Parts: sequence; C-alpha cells; structure tokens
Amino acid sequence: MPSPLAHHLDQARREAADALDDLTAVLALAGVPLPSVGVDWTHGRATGRFLIDLGAAGPDVVVKLTGVLRKGVGCDDQHQR
Repeated sequence: MPSPLAHHLDQARREAADALDDLTAVLALAGVPLPSVGVDWTHGRATGRFLIDLGAAGPDVVVKLTGVLRKGVGCDDQHQR
C-alpha cells in the first residue's frame, strides 16, 4: 500500500500531465503551439507541487495567443489592455 505522500505525488503528477495535455490540445486547435511548454517535474519532486512551465515563445506566437485570449474573454479590440 503506497504511503499518503506517494499517493499525493501520483495524483499531483496525473493532474499536471492532464492539465498539460488539455492545454496543448486546445492551443493546437487554435493554431498556437508553445514550443517549450512542459511540466516542471524537478520542482514537483522537490516540493510536491508540479508546475506547468509555459516556456519561451516568439513574438508571432505570443500575438496569436493574445488574440485567442482576447476572443475568449470577449475583448476583440486589439488596443484594449
């Protein structure tokens, strides 16, 4: 029987992997690939909290991502901040 800590880490790993899969699938549908997105497994093993590292992206990808987010929040005006 796994320890409570091992159970927590397994669940946290699954949640992080599922969140990453969902994010990359939605971004792919929107035509916005984030080339270096991933789970920070090292941080998770050290702290028990797995973070999604969105990584670096070129300005063209950031412009696309910003456009998708603006549409998602109902703010299609590119000059609104």
